[in-house]
Amino acid sequence: MVKSQKILVVDDSSTVHKLMKKYLEAEGFQICGYAKNGKEAVELFQEHRPHITFMDITMPVMDGISALQEMRKVDPDASIVMLSAMGDEELIQQAKEIGATIYLQKPFNKDKLVDTINKIEGGQ
Repeated sequence: MVKSQKILVVDDSSTVHKLMKKYLEAEGFQICGYAKNGKEAVELFQEHRPHITFMDITMPVMDGISALQEMRKVDPDASIVMLSAMGDEELIQQAKEIGATIYLQKPFNKDKLVDTINKIEGGQ
């Protein structure tokens, strides 16, 4: 696995940003950007073309489902991991139908993040 991959972190919680930075950089991954809402996420996605995007479902301005739809228009094959603390089955199903690569429930730990990246890199 190439650990120089660019990862985009999208969540309205700065705590999640800090945790992702701590966990992923400790494993040698590069975070190319942080977004606090779906609108910022789509802009950063277009600019950086990350290898993997970790994105919350529930956010202000533009939610993760809408951002996922926009990202799929830019790159139908992008690896996008949807994050949610809610466990809302309807939203999770909707994200999967639109093309979310994997769904990851919060809270998560470093091992779960790295396992998720390994699944994506290994073709799931």
